[in-house]
Amino acid sequence: MSFIQELADALARDVLAAQDELGDDRYYEQMAQVLLAASPTLQEAFMTSVRIRLAERRGRDFLNRTLKARREGGSAPKPPRDAGTA
Repeated sequence: MSFIQELADALARDVLAAQDELGDDRYYEQMAQVLLAASPTLQEAFMTSVRIRLAERRGRDFLNRTLKARREGGSAPKPPRDAGTA
């Protein structure tokens, strides 16, 4: 991982933890604006890390709900519909 990616990922991890504490699920967008003004390269790496971490959270949540349903004899949750479908 490059130096910029390491910085961006560490910041993304901290910002996502802070936004949970702040109760603002879009706080990362404000941070992205701050970074864009200073370093578009860091901002791009930050947003990539944020998207990956948010996707991992959603995937892990889906896995946990599926396993819970299986263990309790219920129906597995349906995966979200593709963004491209109506």
